Amino acid sequence: LQGLSIGGLAEELGLSKSGLFAHFKSKTELQVQVLEAATVVFTERVVRPALGRARGEPRVRALFDGWLTWDRDKVLEGGCIFVAAAAELDDAPGPARDTLVQSQRDWLDCLAQAARIAVTEGHFREALDVEQFAHDQYAVMLGFHHAQRLMRDPQAEARARRAFEALVTAARTPAS
Repeated sequence: LQGLSIGGLAEELGLSKSGLFAHFKSKTELQVQVLEAATVVFTERVVRPALGRARGEPRVRALFDGWLTWDRDKVLEGGCIFVAAAAELDDAPGPARDTLVQSQRDWLDCLAQAARIAVTEGHFREALDVEQFAHDQYAVMLGFHHAQRLMRDPQAEARARRAFEALVTAARTPAS
């Protein structure tokens, strides 16, 4: 996101810088709108298809698979824009960070709700801490992103899938 500029975008699109500035008003507003647009694309590519799956564990799996595909297939140049933006914006207060934080809170809530439904459907144990499950699932994906993008680990996807399977198995098994 930090590399985005109204001038660079104008040049790439063959539009005037002043015309784009009139639309976005600032680099920050450009960043906010890019994050909002990415959230819409993510919802359409990852969340909406998963909602078409059966409630419970099948939906939890579909959300994981969709997210893995989103990052692996580089739907947006540079991989997952949310992971990349998090590294840029974690210590940068302002509207772009606020937009990113809200999108990620919504995503974690979606993952927790899917796990909660899996509990209700009897697929996961009743005592499951669904927020912890969502956190752990999110952590698996952050690890996948790092292993795939930075480390170029050819086993990144297989490792992420094994970690997810361990998470699902633990969600099914009564805690000791």
